[in-house]
Amino acid sequence: MNHFFAYISKMKWIKRWGLMKNTADENIMEHSWQVAVVAHGLAVIKNELFGGSVDPEHIALLALFHETGEVITGDFATPVKYFNPEMKNAVHEMEHLAKSRIHKMLPQELQPSYEPLIFPDERGEDYRIVKAADRICAYLKCVEELKWGNREFEKAEAAIRRDIEAIDRDEVRYFMNHFAESFSLTLDELN
Repeated sequence: MNHFFAYISKMKWIKRWGLMKNTADENIMEHSWQVAVVAHGLAVIKNELFGGSVDPEHIALLALFHETGEVITGDFATPVKYFNPEMKNAVHEMEHLAKSRIHKMLPQELQPSYEPLIFPDERGEDYRIVKAADRICAYLKCVEELKWGNREFEKAEAAIRRDIEAIDRDEVRYFMNHFAESFSLTLDELN
């Protein structure tokens, strides 16, 4: 019996933003879906508007699996994860070990197909697009929380916005300029 798919289905029980009061809880499964949608969009924008040649579908798959290790480790709050270089390295190592354990839950003959999704090339273009989408989605969560009157997310929103502004990617700037503001609107305003 192989437990891979049952195990990763537990992503729905791992909550994000654990150190902050949320008006709407977000789990890593929901987050991974949103990152996949945004990463796919960034890839399409890059290809269609800025002469890129990345594979949007592959990038969406990378995004779906980008939080796999957190099924075991849980979601580390950013202030904890980046407390200092030693903590950052320790968390990265724990996440790698967790992903390895989950990867080994697959039958051996399937492991090669999932390895590049669970262990992507962190220096590669596809992974950088997923990481940009991950930051954008964190920002969008902050925008939505602020829209609902939750001031708990003010500093996070400002810090993440600065992080995104520092990302030197045309597709990120395009997304932020053309799509991000909509997340601050109500349903009536979107209609």
